Amino acid sequence: MDLERGDNKKPPPPAPRTAAATTTTTTTPACSGKKRPPLRDSLVALQPVLLRAAAALAAAAAAAVMALDAQSYTAVVAIVGTRPLTQTFTARFSDTPAFVYFVIANAIAAAYNLLVLLVRRRRTTAGLVVRMLDMVVMALLATGAAAAASMAELGRNGNARARWNPVCDRFGSFCRRGGAALASSFVGVALMLALNLLSAASGAGC
Repeated sequence: MDLERGDNKKPPPPAPRTAAATTTTTTTPACSGKKRPPLRDSLVALQPVLLRAAAALAAAAAAAVMALDAQSYTAVVAIVGTRPLTQTFTARFSDTPAFVYFVIANAIAAAYNLLVLLVRRRRTTAGLVVRMLDMVVMALLATGAAAAASMAELGRNGNARARWNPVCDRFGSFCRRGGAALASSFVGVALMLALNLLSAASGAGC
């Protein structure tokens, strides 16, 4: 009986192997993708330097041209007997507050960009301060150029309702040099805008 009972006993089935599946998920940062080649990295790092240098040059040229802009015009105001009486009129940038503000704004923008190029730091706090100052300087430069452009348009075309006669027919050289300064300043505004957009893109992206 014992033998029969022993023969009838079946060995217990092997227990199923339960392997603890441990899945390790590694989170990679959004910017840790494929590494860019060193040449591309150097070109990307060089872009803000070139933009800032060009903006400083454009603003400095605008400030210098406007500050040195002056022209004299001599006109006959009366005739006494056979002798004409003449008077000399001189146009300077300092005669118009908008042009004075234009020179100051462009000088500040040129000095600021030159200072940032000379003193460059890679700290996060310093980078944030520079980005904020870039926007302030761009606004200062844009307002200076806009104010000077409005006065330049008034000097070129006058205002019939206010009975303000144009003066560019008498001070042509003064107006041409002022127009060149305005063009250079607006180029500086565009470069500062591109610099701010590049800084925002580099801060949001990789």
